[in-house]
Amino acid sequence: MSKRPYLIKAMIEWINDNNFTPYILVDASVKDVEVPENFIKNDQIILNISYSASNNLNINLKSISFDGRFNGNSTQIFVPSEAILSVYAKETGEGMVFTNDKNIKIKKDKIIKKPPHLKLVE
Repeated sequence: MSKRPYLIKAMIEWINDNNFTPYILVDASVKDVEVPENFIKNDQIILNISYSASNNLNINLKSISFDGRFNGNSTQIFVPSEAILSVYAKETGEGMVFTNDKNIKIKKDKIIKKPPHLKLVE
């Protein structure tokens, strides 16, 4: 199972605990994403997922869903975890960026270990 859903939940919790506003950047081209199409730019949409901006907010390991208002119209939002590209605090920009798990493979033989650069000073 991917670590992404756990990291997303943890980052949202950290943002809320610090009284910041959690935003998510969503890849709207991912299957099953339900967002208002007229707010999508370059296959992406930014959503405010704060408790004050959403109703019935549900964050779980598979998705984030809520009822939001866009141009005064109530809209049901559904975002699978794999469609979330970034989670960040609006006020500081601090957060986490995610890549497409399917396209990244790290080969152990490619990792270069550097020796420590610290020296003991007496």
